[in-house]
Amino acid sequence: MPHTPTSPNTGPKPSGERRPAPDRGRTLLGPALALVHTGQAPTRSALTSALDVTRATAGAISAELEALGLITVDSSPAGGGRGRPSHRLAVDPSGPVVIAAQIHADGLSIALAGLGGRLEEPVHLPLPDATDPVRLLSAVARAGADLARASGRRCLGAALALPNPVTEPDGAALAALHFAWPSGTPVADLFAEQLRKADLGPRARMPLPSTVANDANLAALAEHRHGAGRGSRHLLLVTSGHRGVGGALVIDGRLHTGSAGLAMEVGHLTVDPQGRPCACGNRGCLNSETDPEALFAAADRTPDPRRPLLEQARELARAAAADPRARAAVDHVVDRLGLGLAGLVNILNPDRIVLSGLHRDLLAAAPERLAAVVADRCLLGRSGRMPIVAAEVTHAGLVGAAELAWEPLLHDPQAVAAGTVAGTRGERQK
Repeated sequence: MPHTPTSPNTGPKPSGERRPAPDRGRTLLGPALALVHTGQAPTRSALTSALDVTRATAGAISAELEALGLITVDSSPAGGGRGRPSHRLAVDPSGPVVIAAQIHADGLSIALAGLGGRLEEPVHLPLPDATDPVRLLSAVARAGADLARASGRRCLGAALALPNPVTEPDGAALAALHFAWPSGTPVADLFAEQLRKADLGPRARMPLPSTVANDANLAALAEHRHGAGRGSRHLLLVTSGHRGVGGALVIDGRLHTGSAGLAMEVGHLTVDPQGRPCACGNRGCLNSETDPEALFAAADRTPDPRRPLLEQARELARAAAADPRARAAVDHVVDRLGLGLAGLVNILNPDRIVLSGLHRDLLAAAPERLAAVVADRCLLGRSGRMPIVAAEVTHAGLVGAAELAWEPLLHDPQAVAAGTVAGTRGERQK
């Protein structure tokens, strides 16, 4: 996925002598907005400390961000401590929005997102009858445009999460096995084209900057900034959505995506050489051994085709407390998930593992068993220093997509407000 800026909680603090407020304030608008955006600067005092600036500079920065319509500054007392009360800072609830979208193996999700990880109620749609790239992306663009028009707020960008590898910097989809798209489908170009055709309303930035990325990468970004990954330096996220398994690694606030955006395809890690066939042509991949279909196969049950597969798999995992067959199925899948996690820990040495999707429910159903398998199979796990935690962000793929769309604003708030900033990677303009 496109390269992401250093997370505000891990980036270096400015060094050297403190400069006058106007000079320094301009260069620190982006870092300051990022700190408010991620909840790390709820007051002007916290902002002063985090940026290592004078109180006057922090005041000038917060005033400029407020003038741009991005944050609010409340001068009423914050906290009950002694001394001069600090002004409270928050993202402006009436500020700009971005379109966040996600394509699942069996449906579409689209939402508007404000700063601060605030996601409006998503719209969930079934897949169109034809799932060729143009028709599918057209449906996403139209739904996003409908939301943007109805909101009346300024729309500054759009980002799309895909359930397959995405190359950098061109934004092409590889191994889009769910829809049988040709390998190398130029999704970034096609998505931008469909957005140009859509009626986004009078307040949308035109042409609208857009980008695409892998859904697991975006979920990791959301968890690191707004959820269970906060404070982690080396975060490993593993998830199973509607089908298959994805993974992502955040190192010092940056997504590790490899030389071409294709790193961390953990779904094709072999955990049972004699296991179930995978769509990639191999057997026993984490993809085919620990996803919803694998859980149903282990329980020797058939899901209802009229209902979302992930929803049914979660119900089956929760049933393990009272249903012996469900218990056996959960234990079978958890053992294979543990093998995969142990291999990843041995190679990557993360300081935290976040499980989302169905894997979150498997963790809840068998926390001791999963921890024991990981501990038995990896050196770090045996030391007892490997926390495995449940994801916290609802609709993390969408929240992560919003994070991606916000990157230009977090990099240079003034330029975005003036409409002069260059688009994110994957953006295609006329």
